[in-house]
Amino acid sequence: MSVVRDSAVVVVMGVAGSGKTEVAREIAARLSLDYVEGDAFHPPANVAKMKSGQPLVDDDRWGWLDALGAEAGRHRGGCVIACSALRAVYRQRLRASIGERITFVFLDAPAPVAAARVFARPGHFMPASLVESQLATLERPDAEHDVITIDATLPLPAVVVAAETALSARLRLTLSLSRAGSARPTG
Repeated sequence: MSVVRDSAVVVVMGVAGSGKTEVAREIAARLSLDYVEGDAFHPPANVAKMKSGQPLVDDDRWGWLDALGAEAGRHRGGCVIACSALRAVYRQRLRASIGERITFVFLDAPAPVAAARVFARPGHFMPASLVESQLATLERPDAEHDVITIDATLPLPAVVVAAETALSARLRLTLSLSRAGSARPTG
């Protein structure tokens, strides 16, 4: 079912433990797009701060978001990025650098689920103690036009299918609208 615009950028977003990495990898594979792990673009100072249990603040995130926007630009054929994108200004910053080809998939995970998942994953720099701060920082994207919300408590296959179905419908519509806009009268 990969009817996707060639240059689509999908940002799978949510708090730590919402399933961003797994869902983003699956969507990328199903839609034949490159996968980008947002955590890999954090500077060492951000990783050290999170490892020590300190939440990031806006100033910690701007360079990271800019690096992700630049990375999306290198994937001319499109990509799927796993990125928390917790606040509206963060999503707006990504929109500004990526443009209209962006769609967000918000994995909506309640605190107990997110915390349990983070606690259960070995070797990740994000401690479970930071889930609460991420939930406090989260500005739900409910009214944003380019966001698809998925219940992250569903089993992984169901989350992926729901996201893929919604993305395919959205991207088909975007493609039709862009084609309609580029059609010029010949008379």
